Amino acid sequence: MLQNKNAILYGAGGSLGGAVAKALAASGAKVFLTGRSITSVQKLADEIRASGGSADVAQVDAQDEKAINNHIHYVVQQAGTLDISFNATGDKVVQNIPLVSMTAGDFMDPIKFMLQTQFLTTTAAAKVMIKQGSGVILTLTATPGGIGYPYTGGFAPACCGVEALASNLAGEIGAYGVRVVNMRSGGSPDSRIFKEAIDKYPEMKTVLGNMEADTMLKKLPLMADIANLAVFLSSSMAGKITGVTVDVTSGTTAGLNYRAPGAFKNLIQ
Repeated sequence: MLQNKNAILYGAGGSLGGAVAKALAASGAKVFLTGRSITSVQKLADEIRASGGSADVAQVDAQDEKAINNHIHYVVQQAGTLDISFNATGDKVVQNIPLVSMTAGDFMDPIKFMLQTQFLTTTAAAKVMIKQGSGVILTLTATPGGIGYPYTGGFAPACCGVEALASNLAGEIGAYGVRVVNMRSGGSPDSRIFKEAIDKYPEMKTVLGNMEADTMLKKLPLMADIANLAVFLSSSMAGKITGVTVDVTSGTTAGLNYRAPGAFKNLIQ
């Protein structure tokens, strides 16, 4: 599906970024893997090559405009085109605290981080793709981007901001043949962040069970579900899809009973 396509992935060392990179490579794309740490992306590249895929590695901070632009210039020099850009970077987010008990700093940190990195990487890719007359830019958010989701702090408005950025950018560059699509994930229980949380906090198993209960399908999307969506959206089969958020949350509802008022009443002092 993606033969002769070149894809840049930011935050490829993370579990979801890695899953998407493997799926794109398995579909024929040459993947240019980046991350703040070269070790994790190098390991991923070795795995992709061992499976017959093509992968290149570079240490790039997705918050550094100069580093982003330099790397894109390198990719175009090496490969000729930039066809797919996906930013899966993340940062620590303070959650499970009511907004009325949260500091302004903790609230604003994820908003600043997510919007800045997505703005820098999407616009940098857009400049190249406009000249080419083609390309696909993918962004990523989570359930709070679509429904009210208590106790998610600044993460919820950050998701809403990224989704607005994606749709607005799509409206500006669609005439040049460039598509921008956001993927809204429901949180994958097989991702590293959830596995580490379960190891550290056994009660997370109950939390995950409640999250599953609040979906229409009664199960959460796995990383493979997000990766498969990324492949489809990057392909010509999705050639007329742009400016929207594709929801892959297994139909998370707005009920969120396990987060009903009182669930964290002891946190309000």
